[in-house]
Amino acid sequence: MEQRKKRVRDAPRTRRRMLEAARELFVLNGYGATTLKEIADRADVAVQTIYFTFGNKRVLLKELVDVAIAGDLEPVATMDRPWFREVLAAPTAEGHLRLHVRGTRAILERVAPIVEMLRAAASADPAIAGQWDADADPRFAVHLEAARSLVAKPGVRAGLTAEHVADLLFGLLSPELYQVFVRDRGWSPERWESWAADTLVSQICRGI
Repeated sequence: MEQRKKRVRDAPRTRRRMLEAARELFVLNGYGATTLKEIADRADVAVQTIYFTFGNKRVLLKELVDVAIAGDLEPVATMDRPWFREVLAAPTAEGHLRLHVRGTRAILERVAPIVEMLRAAASADPAIAGQWDADADPRFAVHLEAARSLVAKPGVRAGLTAEHVADLLFGLLSPELYQVFVRDRGWSPERWESWAADTLVSQICRGI
């Protein structure tokens, strides 16, 4: 009984160890070239544990992406997370934007390094892309929800629509552009955050 209780307590830690091992190997060697046995060896678990936990490599990859976005193993959608609720509660357009960029930066630090790997994996195995809703981009949905709240706040430029603001957020806060500055040009995440926030404020907020 005590051993069973210990396994239950250790399960989240073991799950995260397997996900971290998968992330390292997928980025290093590519999704297609990485075997579940290699992931199991790096995570120091039996390969049967990976099969029991995830079922197959596609499901493992999906959970890896979902956890990278969320930052933890909790099944809480981005728009229900405390940081996003804080964004919506900001009293001014500028405050809203700066909080939104800060929260997005935390996601991009985890997600941006795996985007190219995920795109290559989906090209090689179309069933991977089918694990997400093909009719809706969840990243755009988050920015659109933020934009709808923002355009009703003091300080926003007159005449801006939520759709236009969402397009600006979607483009400037993309993982690809983040990688251009942070990976390719050597910017720190803090410098990128400051630049992205200042740029969006200049585009979306009224001048003083």
